Amino acid sequence: MAVKNRKLSRSRIHARIRKTLKGTTARPRLAVYFSNTNVYAQVIDDEAGKTIVSASTKEKGFGAGKANILNATKIGEVLAERALAANITQVVFDRGGFIYHGKVKALADAAREKGLKF
Repeated sequence: MAVKNRKLSRSRIHARIRKTLKGTTARPRLAVYFSNTNVYAQVIDDEAGKTIVSASTKEKGFGAGKANILNATKIGEVLAERALAANITQVVFDRGGFIYHGKVKALADAAREKGLKF
């Protein structure tokens, strides 16, 4: 059976992933989202229901919005620096239903290189 709608398929995968992933105060969830033009990443404490730190290409200094590997790498580095400044060293990675390849992998690798553990 062919998938009729990619967005619907991704949301189903994301719901399946979120059944098991929970961000705690000690180990919050790093959630990523990619639109056609922007890259978004957040570190979320699900117990308190709060976003601790976030980064996106909509902020100043990221230039033109493009959801590509280069911008995903920049966002991963910036988010890791902000998380470490907020005393967060370990996170649970939530790929948001996206395949762990390309942009998602680039963001994760950049965050790991800057010191986040997941």
